[in-house]
Amino acid sequence: MLGLIIGLYTLQKKHVSFSKRVFIGLGVGIIFGIVLQLIYGTGSEVVVTSVEWFNIVGTGYVSFLKMIVMPLVFISILSAFTKLKMTNNIGKISGWVLGTLIGTTAIAAVVGISSAMLFNLEAIQIEQGEAEMGRAAQLEEQVGTVENLTIPQQILSLIPTNPFLDLTGARPTSTISIVIFAAIIGMAFLGVKRKEPQYAEKFADLVETFYKIIMRVVTLILRLTPYGVLALMTKVTATSDYSAIWKLGKFVLASYVALIAMFIIHLLILAIVGQNPITYVKKSFPVLAFAFTSRTSAGTLPLNIKAQTNNLGVPEGIANFAGSFGLTIGQNGCAGIYPAMLAIMIAPTVGIDIFSPSFLLTLVAVVAISSFGVAGVGGGATFAALIVLSALNLPVGLAGLLISVEPLIDMGRTALNVSGSMTAGIVTSKATKELDPTIYNDQSRSVVE
Repeated sequence: MLGLIIGLYTLQKKHVSFSKRVFIGLGVGIIFGIVLQLIYGTGSEVVVTSVEWFNIVGTGYVSFLKMIVMPLVFISILSAFTKLKMTNNIGKISGWVLGTLIGTTAIAAVVGISSAMLFNLEAIQIEQGEAEMGRAAQLEEQVGTVENLTIPQQILSLIPTNPFLDLTGARPTSTISIVIFAAIIGMAFLGVKRKEPQYAEKFADLVETFYKIIMRVVTLILRLTPYGVLALMTKVTATSDYSAIWKLGKFVLASYVALIAMFIIHLLILAIVGQNPITYVKKSFPVLAFAFTSRTSAGTLPLNIKAQTNNLGVPEGIANFAGSFGLTIGQNGCAGIYPAMLAIMIAPTVGIDIFSPSFLLTLVAVVAISSFGVAGVGGGATFAALIVLSALNLPVGLAGLLISVEPLIDMGRTALNVSGSMTAGIVTSKATKELDPTIYNDQSRSVVE
């Protein structure tokens, strides 16, 4: 591993592009992990101990990214107000971001349903081992924490009662709460600027200073991306249970068919609003590759925002709104495709006709609404599935049947979630006429500039 890291560093010194180094780190990590597993085996002491050391690079990188998430969200949105950006149409921006996220999640639900039907997926086809039964029992316990939450309770959970606590990321909805808190301070700044401009000017200078420093920290961390991707991908391929993946191959294949189909829909949406989808793929690749390997939308947020602003021409404020709301609202993979596929798999076990138009319409509506409600209960595919299945009175325990391939499917889901938030940022910028086409079409710009 140390030799591979030195190799990537040598490529950096030779000025090989950031995207190429991320791709190389991804490919080499896959090969290295598979080789380790073939030689030593998944549970061997050599692999287990080695992965612990690899985590210093991989998990350490993710931790650095999570460290900067809250300061980045807070200062970037506040900076957008002090620079007089998006202040006249903040309602329009919020509406476009939320509308795009929830709308694409409804489409994702339809894609998930179609894939599950195409592959004829049924929960009864899966063997229940000890791990699956244990997971089922755990989900049965968890469902009590989400099934009684009302929509008003979920909305109230977004309001920042203690912003200092939310800055620590202590609550599931901390990120959105910080967005709201920063927006309130921004609006207060505008009021002071009208009445006492001398004080507002001092505050704006202070915010800009902090903004420059925070963004420099983000850049320093993002330069470690190729190394983080290398270590994370090595861990995934060295520790995956390939026998379980083989047994559940049809479910993995169906999931990735749905995820790829939804990603193509993202590209079609961009084409419809007049942006080149090929350019988007090239410029978003480092972000999506990291989301895929790390399986963390929150950890990907700094890379997401930097790519939107540096590579895709999205204003900082809109990029932060789209990235931050995309963490817990309208996740196309975790809250759209996944619960929809599970519902189609599980419904026949309780005698429901999955081809019934009323059931299908209800399922899509529940998924779309729940994709907003997930923010109130912690986010993530598990909670999204619990909300949808409990709302449809389906047995939630059967959702634990895919536990052995969950990490593999979750990689694709996370990448699609991040792509959805980036798409929302571009669509919103285009709708508000704030997208910079020069930056979007400039092939020379790097995400870590």
